[in-house]
Amino acid sequence: MLADLARKRPQCRFAVAALLTAFALGACTGETKQYQPRQAGDTRPEFEEPESIFGEGGLTFGGDESSQPQDPTGGIGVNSFLWRASLDTISFMPLVSADPFGGVIITDWYSPPQSPEERFKINVYILGRTLRADGVRAAVFRQRQSSAGWVDAPVGSSTATELENAILTRARQLRIAQIGE
Repeated sequence: MLADLARKRPQCRFAVAALLTAFALGACTGETKQYQPRQAGDTRPEFEEPESIFGEGGLTFGGDESSQPQDPTGGIGVNSFLWRASLDTISFMPLVSADPFGGVIITDWYSPPQSPEERFKINVYILGRTLRADGVRAAVFRQRQSSAGWVDAPVGSSTATELENAILTRARQLRIAQIGE
């Protein structure tokens, strides 16, 4: 049946070849295991996991789980004070995305009521699990409206730094408030 499908549809040849190779590799384990009934006092597990052709742990990308940092509390992947402070600081802007595990907050474009001909967008990156001055980065984007539509405009060189400082100040306040409790 697979051969007929491969002859009728040439684009399926690769898929059929991959499928047949997988079946062939699965059938070639080289050893067979006989069922051994359990005896009294036998400490072997009742069911043994079959060996994988990909080695111990199967097919993984990025190393095994033991090499990855684990959070025993199941919380967010970045510093919670910086995360909360970032959300508090840019709370007036609409959010597009907020990833607490990757530490990325992306806002949508926001036009201040006092200047509707310009709009701003902010990306905040929390860089680690510790509360440090270099643990947060901000990128600020600005556009002005013209006859051709929205056009990118320069942002003051200190704008991103001032935003980062505001986030850090709020994070310190949150930390002090928690210590005082």
